[in-house]
Amino acid sequence: MLKSLHLDPLKCTGCLQCEMACSYEKTGVVNPAKSRIKIFNFEAEGRKVPYTCTQCAEAWCMAACPVEAIKLDKGTGAKVVLEDTCVGCKVCTIACPFGTVNYMADVGKVQKCDLCGGDPACAKACPTGAITYIDADWTGLDKMRAWAEKANAAAL
Repeated sequence: MLKSLHLDPLKCTGCLQCEMACSYEKTGVVNPAKSRIKIFNFEAEGRKVPYTCTQCAEAWCMAACPVEAIKLDKGTGAKVVLEDTCVGCKVCTIACPFGTVNYMADVGKVQKCDLCGGDPACAKACPTGAITYIDADWTGLDKMRAWAEKANAAAL
């Protein structure tokens, strides 16, 4: 059974523990700018919302990559960027409708959530349970896919 991240904005306090844990796990430094999960601040509403790659079934980032640098990890369902293959063309960043594939200018490559190989650092670090790693059937993944398909159909 595949698992995925479940993000509950009602539980998010904006503490940035997820961003710090992600950046440290992936780069060895605590730097939220290098995180693959971000906290969006809706100031007018007084709400913080975590967001990251939804690991779309129809992964547009993967389909758009001209050098096939994004591959499916069959164990986790994550779409993983192969950094040795990535040429930094940024086509995947344009293809992603959610804006969760990011270009890292310091290394000339892209990055996105890869679910930490099945043990996401962000979920382990979240003190409020706003980020959990659960059975994909319970995350609303199907609703996100349906929305993404609707958005794609509207664009055509």
